[in-house]
Formats: sequence, structure tokens, C-alpha cells
Amino acid sequence: MRKGNPTVWAFVITSTAGFMAALDNLVVTTALPSIRAHLGGGITDLEWTVNAYTLTFAVLLMLGAALGDRFGRRRIFTLGLTLFTLSSLAASLAPNIDALIAARAAQGVGAALLTPVSLTLLTAAVPAARRGAVFGAWGAVNGMAVALGPLIGGTLVEHLSWQWIFAVNVPIGLALIPLARLRLTESHGPNSRLDVPGTALASAGLFGIVFALIRGNADGWSSPTVLTGLVAGGALLVGFVLWELRAPAPLLPLRLFRNRTFAAVNSASMLMSLGMFGAIFLLSQFLQNAQGYSPMEAGVRMLPWTAMPMLVAPLAGLLINRIGGRVIIATGLALQAGGLAWFALIVSAHVSYDAQIPALIMSGVGMALFFSPVATVLMGSVAPEEQGIASGANNSLREVGGALGVAVLSAVFTAHGSYADPKAFADGLTPALWVGTASIAAAAVAALVIPRYRRTRAAAGSAAEQAPVLSPVV
Repeated sequence: MRKGNPTVWAFVITSTAGFMAALDNLVVTTALPSIRAHLGGGITDLEWTVNAYTLTFAVLLMLGAALGDRFGRRRIFTLGLTLFTLSSLAASLAPNIDALIAARAAQGVGAALLTPVSLTLLTAAVPAARRGAVFGAWGAVNGMAVALGPLIGGTLVEHLSWQWIFAVNVPIGLALIPLARLRLTESHGPNSRLDVPGTALASAGLFGIVFALIRGNADGWSSPTVLTGLVAGGALLVGFVLWELRAPAPLLPLRLFRNRTFAAVNSASMLMSLGMFGAIFLLSQFLQNAQGYSPMEAGVRMLPWTAMPMLVAPLAGLLINRIGGRVIIATGLALQAGGLAWFALIVSAHVSYDAQIPALIMSGVGMALFFSPVATVLMGSVAPEEQGIASGANNSLREVGGALGVAVLSAVFTAHGSYADPKAFADGLTPALWVGTASIAAAAVAALVIPRYRRTRAAAGSAAEQAPVLSPVV
């Protein structure tokens, strides 16, 4: 591609920023034992180092899309990137666990601003004929970031320190900020109104439920604190739905869920993240706490999982216009569920690493097949003017699933096991993995609701200049 090509610049800038935001979902997992040793705290504090990020990321993503529509997508992208960079610096300098959790929450806000507008900015810069391949690559980069989080985190912790898992974002962010200003084209959306009540209701409701799930085993599931969180959080989410049905400019237009493709993709994304994020949170600690590997050794031993997206995702992106997104997404989810089920069957205090490799490979191939076509299917299901909101909704629900996954699977883990010794860890991990398996299997069922697609070509223009367009088979 020629120098100065706007498609190249848009892809490099948005995918690099998206890589950092996605990476910070799970880069912390292999660092958790080191963070606990240095800053103190129990499993509840460790959960919050993950969930402070995923929760703020989740509840503010749709607001980020709305802010981009109103104030300019490039402007909000740059603002989010700046905040993400500064809060990464604050996390690397955190003197105690509370300061780290606060910095992680600020990181989540920055990620929520830059992520939903990045795909919209990329869409505007890519010719229609090339969007399938470019979106596939964009999705692969983001999926690879999630998958490589444990390896990158483990390598930095072992050779430098846990602080570097956050500090590494700073020079990258400082390089991207001026590039975003110079190379991305500003654009606005049709909706210039903000849904402040909807944002407040969704944020408070999700916080209440996640807080209750995290505190459930420690305080007791019938304790006033936990019951208040569950009841109040559920009531606030019901209020959010009722408000969105009548809001003049809703944060999440619920009418989009009348679209079968949109509803199925988002349901599958949320359920997949619930199972996958929770499983990786626990498995990366299992390799260290129960099997005695160092942070880097744990990351390396997850490579059969994490390397698969790099090998398989590009192929999935090329196949989407031939066989449709439903087959690829559903197959990927089925493989992920099978991989977690395999883990659940073999996990024990002294299970050999060789026995884990088939499950790692199966999970990795499944992850690659899921992440690569999701963006193409999602963006093709809505009108161009709604792509920002659609991207924000998908990312938000995926992050909600991740936050719930860490909370739910950790609650199952602590109810049946502990960090006391390898056997206690394995005793808690096995039922947690079965919960993750069930969630991803449900995601595969949801993916089957996506309509079948066939490849067609536009009627007008040269065939060489026209891109294959996905249209439903009735």
C-alpha cells in the first residue's frame, strides 16, 4: 500500500489503540500473584483490579459512542487515548491496592471513549470493497490482544516488574495521540443528544450486581449488603430498560434488538465473554499458584491457546463472504466450549502440562473463529449512521459479560476451593470451568439465530470494482 494511504493510517492507529484497550482486560491476570505479594489484598481486591477496568469500560462504552456523534469521533478518540495513557502511568506508580484499583477504573473510562468510535473511524476510511478483510484483521488484532494478555503480562512481570504491564502503554499512547490528530478524519453522527439518566441507571445497576457477586462469599449471600446490591442493581437495570423505551435519545436504542442478527451477535458476545474472561482469570493463576510456574512460564504455556488467533483469524476473515458469519461464529463458540469442558475434565492438583495442550489449542481456535467475523457481521446488520451506537453496544455487552464472568466464576471458585494449596485450587477451579463452559455453549446456541447469508454482488458497476455484499437468505 502506498505511503500516506488513509486506510493504512486509520487501521494502524485504531487497531493499535484498540489492542492496548483490549490487552488491559487480561494483561493483569498473570501479574495478580506479584501484585498481591507487593501491595497486599485478597481475592476480592484482585477481582477489583480486573473488574474496576471492565466495569467502567462496559457501562460507559455507549456514552463514548454518543459523545463521538455529538462532539466529533476523532476528538473523543483522542481524548480517550490521552486519558488511557495518563491513567496507565498512574497505575504503574500506584503505592497501594486502592490507588491501583482507582487508576484501573480511570483506564476503563479512557478505553470506553476510544473503543466505540475507533471502528466507526475505520469504517469511514476503508472502501466498501475491502471492509470484510480489514474488519477481519481489526477483529483479529483485538482478539489477539485479549489472548496475548497473560503472556505479555507474565513476560513483563518476570523480566521487569508488574508496574510495567501498565507503563508500557505510555510511550505507545504518546506516539498515537499526535498521529490521531493528523491522520484521522473528523466526523459526526446524526444524534447530538446525550442520555445522562440512562448512563446513570446502567452504571449504578451493573455496579450493584457485580459488587454483590464479588462480596457474596465473603459477606454471605443472604447478608444485607449482598442482597441490597442484587435487588437495587436489578431494579436499576429494569429502570434503565423502561427509561430507554421512552427516552428521546436513548443510550441504547432497544429497537436495534428487533434485528435478529444484532440481537444474536450481542447475546453471543456477552455469554462468550462471561465464560472466557472468568476462565482465563482463574487458569492463569492456576498455572502459577497450583503448578508453580513463574509469570512468564505461565504465559508461555498458554501459547497453544494464545497463538491460535494469529494463525486462524486471517483465514476466518477471508471466509466470511463465502460461507457467512453464522457458521464461523457458532463453530468458534462450540470449540471454545469444548476446550473449557476438556479443562474441567482433566484439572487436578498435579495434572501434566501435556494433558492441557489439546484443550488450549481447541480454545484458541475457537476464540479466533469468534473474534474475526464478529465486527463484519455486526456492522453489516445496522445502517451506517447507527454503526457507532452498534459498536458501542457490542463492546459494552462484551465487557459486561467479562466483568460478570470474573465475578461469577470467582464466586464459584471461592465457594468450593481456595489458594491454600494446589488441591484446594483445583477443587474450586473445576466447577468454575463448568460454569464457563455452560455460558459459552449458550453463546453458541445464540449464534445459530444469526440468519444464513449468501454472497451477492451489486447490480450496477464493474464486477471488478464491486465488493461481495452479504444479504440474508430468506
